[in-house]
Order: sequence, then C-alpha cells, then structure tokens
Amino acid sequence: MLVACFAVSHCSFFSSFTLGGQLADFASMWRLIATSLCLRCQRVTALPLNYRPCVTLSSAENQAATVHPEAVLCDPDQMQAQRELWVSVCPNQKELVGIIEKFPASFFTSSSHHDNQRDNIAFFQSLNLNKRIITKLMASAPQSFSRPVEQNEVMVRTLQQAYQELGGEEANMKIWLQKLLSQNPFVLLKPPEVLRQNLLFLRDRGFSTAELLRLLSKLRGFVTELNPDSMRRTLAYSHDTMGCSEAELRDIIINCPALLYYHEAILAERFQGLLSAGISMSQIIETPTVLELTTQIVNYRLQRLRAHGYDVRTGSLEVLNGTKKDFEMSYGKLQLRRERPLFNPVAPLKGDD
Repeated sequence: MLVACFAVSHCSFFSSFTLGGQLADFASMWRLIATSLCLRCQRVTALPLNYRPCVTLSSAENQAATVHPEAVLCDPDQMQAQRELWVSVCPNQKELVGIIEKFPASFFTSSSHHDNQRDNIAFFQSLNLNKRIITKLMASAPQSFSRPVEQNEVMVRTLQQAYQELGGEEANMKIWLQKLLSQNPFVLLKPPEVLRQNLLFLRDRGFSTAELLRLLSKLRGFVTELNPDSMRRTLAYSHDTMGCSEAELRDIIINCPALLYYHEAILAERFQGLLSAGISMSQIIETPTVLELTTQIVNYRLQRLRAHGYDVRTGSLEVLNGTKKDFEMSYGKLQLRRERPLFNPVAPLKGDD
C-alpha cells in the first residue's frame, strides 16, 4: 500500500529519468526503490490475525518503510532539485541509482540545504577534484555539504597550509588532498585547531618536518581523530613495553602510524598475544605493523602457517601482515615454494650408472 502511494506521489520526479531516451534508467531506479520498500515491508514480523486490524497493518508497513523517511516525506520538487545537484557531479545515471540505493538519507535531503549544497559543490569543483571524490563526499558525509561553504573552505585551507609548511610540493597538492578526503570524508567536520594541535604535539616529540609530512600522508585525514593526551599515553606505553629509544620509537611510528590510535589496553593484549606465540620483541620492533592485527587474526594466521611448516619465530613476520587477501597471497607463495623446489642450474644431474 505504501509503495503504491509512493509511486503516485513521486511519479513526476521519476519521469524525469525517461527524458533523452533514459527509460532503462527510470525503470531500474523504480524497481530498485519499489523492491526495497516491498522487501522491508515483508520483513515485518507478522502478528496474529486477531491483533492485525487495518490501522495496525498500515502502521507496521509505514514503520518498516520509513526506516528512510526522507524518501517518502520529500516532495517531488525537492527530489528533482536533488537530482539536478547530484547529476552535476555524478558520472552517469547508473551510478546515481547505486548511490540512492546505498545512501538514501544522503540523497533525500531537505530542500533547506540546497543552497549550501550548491555552493559546496562549486567550491570542490573549483579545487579541480575528481567528480567521483566529490560524489563520495556527498554520499558518505552529507553534513559537510549541508553546512555553509565557508566552514569547508577554512578546513581545506588549513590542510593545504599544513601540507605546504611541511614541504609538500604544490604539483602534488590536488592528488594529496583527494586521497586524504577519500580516506576520511569526515575530516571536513573536524575543527581546524585539532589538526594544528596534533601536528604541534608530534613536532615537540622530535618528529622532523619531513617525518611529519610522511605521517600526515600516511594517516590521511585520520590525523584529526587523534588528540595529544591519548597520543602521549600510547607513546609512553609503547616506549616502556618495547624498551626502545625515543629515536627508535619515532621510526616505529613512521612505519606504523596506526600505533598512535590504539589505547594502552588494546596494545597490551596484542603484545601479550604475540609474545605468547613465541614471537620476540625484536621481531615486533622490526615489523611493528603486525600490531595492527587483532590477536584473533594473528592466532588464526599462525595456525595456518604452522600447518604449512613455516615457523615465524625464525622467519619474517611480514607474512602475517596485510589484509586477508594479502595474507592469502603470501600463503600461496609459500605453498608454491614447498611444492616446487628451486632448480639449481649448476648442480650435477643424476644419471643412470
């Protein structure tokens, strides 16, 4: 019932997708939204018939489909205005349909934000950012487009200034900014002062300008998720646990910036898990990125490697690192080595006596 009402009240919006021979896109979008609403209604737990009067059933349907109330409450004129905004940055109609499916709340935004959205789109286009980056920002962090453009301008200028002051090359500025925003779209919502405070804290800890640029590039926009107090505690714990010098600790952080994020309790569990598996502290210091893995993942991968005959206590920890795909690739190479012994071209050939 709700799907039918939705179709009638919004037919003028969806009919716009048929213009210019784009009937297939219109049909695809309609099937997507109608099917989504139908499926949500079907997932509502059925009540006994004697407890399901018509009004209750209608409420249940509405409760299931207004999971995303913006799609139902937004009138056709507002949605048409939204479509025009998104089409200006979205590469094609097919991707627009996919965005509406994945981020309905981002698309069905109140019309009161259209002016801010339009100004923010123009601002990011003026930075010559890739259309896909702008689309990703609008979809995953719509708040940054709903607020006044001046706030985003301040944060972007702060990021650009930090990059230049740390020795970043002007020619690489656009690519660097695109990667940063792509990695963490919510960086725009952080106060600019947070970035400055974190960089000043790390500078006071002895990180050089070049090292800070490497950290800023590796951490992407996540540097704004940190704060001096938590970093101070984490660095103190890591220094005491690993028994390394301040210079060695800086090298470890450069190779594994994620260490700055972890609470002492998380690090304690991971250190203990690695040491209990027979891995030495010197191995951890040599390959600190192994601390990015949870204890459960480390134990699972160690079991796989032991079954294959690989002993990490005498080998490199690099084989443990990376995503699941990275590990499977490393594990596959170990299997190939075991199944195919290396051919020695200078070894004498065995012949019949």
